[in-house]
Amino acid sequence: MAARETQGAAAGGEEDCEGNHSEAGGVSYEDSKDCILEPLSLPESPGGTTALEGSPSVPCIFCEEHFPMDEQDKLLKHMIIEHKLVIADVKLVADFQRYILYWRKRFTEQPITDFCSVIRINSTAPLEEQDNYFLLCDVLPEDRLLREELQKQRLKEILEQQQQERNDNNFHGICMFCNEEFFGNRFLPRSVLLNHMAREHAFNIGLPDNIVNCNEFLCTLQKKLDNLQCLYCEKTFRDKNTLKDHMRKKQHRRINPKNREYDRFYVINYLDAHEFDLLKIKSELGLNFYQQVKLVNFIRRQIHQCRCYGCHVKFKSKAELRTHMEEAKHTSLLPERKTWDQPEYYFPTYENDTLLCTLSDSESDLTAQEQNGNITIISEDTSKLHALKQSSILNQLLLQEGLKN
Repeated sequence: MAARETQGAAAGGEEDCEGNHSEAGGVSYEDSKDCILEPLSLPESPGGTTALEGSPSVPCIFCEEHFPMDEQDKLLKHMIIEHKLVIADVKLVADFQRYILYWRKRFTEQPITDFCSVIRINSTAPLEEQDNYFLLCDVLPEDRLLREELQKQRLKEILEQQQQERNDNNFHGICMFCNEEFFGNRFLPRSVLLNHMAREHAFNIGLPDNIVNCNEFLCTLQKKLDNLQCLYCEKTFRDKNTLKDHMRKKQHRRINPKNREYDRFYVINYLDAHEFDLLKIKSELGLNFYQQVKLVNFIRRQIHQCRCYGCHVKFKSKAELRTHMEEAKHTSLLPERKTWDQPEYYFPTYENDTLLCTLSDSESDLTAQEQNGNITIISEDTSKLHALKQSSILNQLLLQEGLKN
């Protein structure tokens, strides 16, 4: 991470626990960690007022300037130019608005130098030409804990939203290709709709259990089609018939895997808070569904017992374990397969673990689409269902069993 690369060069300007100003490089990670005297807690309104959170705009940390949520880069540019503040790895912040509101409140309570490293530019130039910039990054334990907490909250919200969608009996959706309607009932209509489009129209966007905010996803796709835009190559055509012919002939009845706009609709994209890429591990090790279940349950159990699953060392607290795994880079270090690929790990560590519901051995997720290119879905031929039943091997087995008895 960029923040870690600048740790040594930008460590100056912080104060130690005794309040003494340290020179550049004088504050170690362990020293700064001890400066946190109380646990991180996210207030109901991190910015101090309930009106700001949930607003479509985000305020500057230092002044009253506000910027729309979709113009995040403009806010970052404003804070760099006007206030000399640089936020490292901002793309890894799960909830940018709450992150900004939290630090907006904290900077009114303590000086900025209590939290940020100071980067002096033009240090060899005359004093009047020198300038200081402030770096806010996860080298600061409070910032790291804030980022982790926001990631956990976002994942919790996403899983709750997914569960709510599964229990929704008021769903009403229309197939984007044949206008067949699907209504809410006990058979999970969203799944029925997505499976219908995959089976009947060869349009596959992934397993229903891996998708969240399904209504918004479908509306986004429908809007692109209404604008006569191909979902894969994203070219625009003059009329609907030309668009349909193009998508059919070019086999473009799929979404563009390089379009990051779709990332928020896949649960897997909310699971990489700790630099643990489950999708990559699944692909590299060739894990099927049951092996993924055992791996997740194994890791959950080891973490619950405060034991590093990479080197098997046990710690007194999860905080010590987390620090060890980050510093030793053991987050992505897995033991031999025989260690975790055991029947005992079929059983979940936590009751009703929703994460297990998002796992799949399907190759239809976004990453697999990008690697494998076209994915052809062939539906079952049910036109001769009676003949299939008569010739089924099951009938022969049942007949043989009946003769034995």
